Amino acid sequence: MSSAKPTGRLGRALKRLPLFPLEDVVLFPHSMIPLHIFEARYRKMVRDVLGSNRLIAISLQLEKESIEEGNVPRVAAIASVGELVLAQELPDGRYNLVVRGRARIAIDEELPSDEPYRLITAHEIPDEPPAERTEQVEIDEADMALRALVSGLAESIPNGGELLKHVAAAQDTPAALANVIAASLVADAKIRQHLLETTNVFARLEILSNEVVALTERVGKPGRAN
Repeated sequence: MSSAKPTGRLGRALKRLPLFPLEDVVLFPHSMIPLHIFEARYRKMVRDVLGSNRLIAISLQLEKESIEEGNVPRVAAIASVGELVLAQELPDGRYNLVVRGRARIAIDEELPSDEPYRLITAHEIPDEPPAERTEQVEIDEADMALRALVSGLAESIPNGGELLKHVAAAQDTPAALANVIAASLVADAKIRQHLLETTNVFARLEILSNEVVALTERVGKPGRAN
């Protein structure tokens, strides 16, 4: 699989990108997450990116950080580029953010940083294109199956079912559907990271279909007590 070579703002940003490691958080392309920024080093990061390209790398932090020991915690090598689409600065300097996933990336190396936050260089990892027409047919069928399963789950949810239907209906590609459903319904960070790393769209749809089936069984069917 060859990596994409993005141009423009994203391509330039990947050469020197601020890194925001987060425990239990995985950002998917096409999805959005809210973040609350309170540490001084990351307040500085937000100010810097708001004054430039508004892009940061968000990567799953794999181990606890010990400030006393001065260790740099490991992060997942496969991460996402997030765009700060909304930033609210609070009176005390903290920030409330909404971050939209722009692309899946692989971290190439960590750069020396004279900032209080970490910097990386990375390259974009696109989804695998279907090699044959039959593969595209399989993807389209898996897309329809996942949409049907999500619709069934939505019927089982007392609150939020209609919103879930609208979210699924708004996605115009199988890849976008997979990413947004993963962001909306999968809570386990390890599974989310696995889904982020899965570049085969059919495989991602299949994993998510199994997750939705299991979730539907847990919440119960309409009219049945949970």
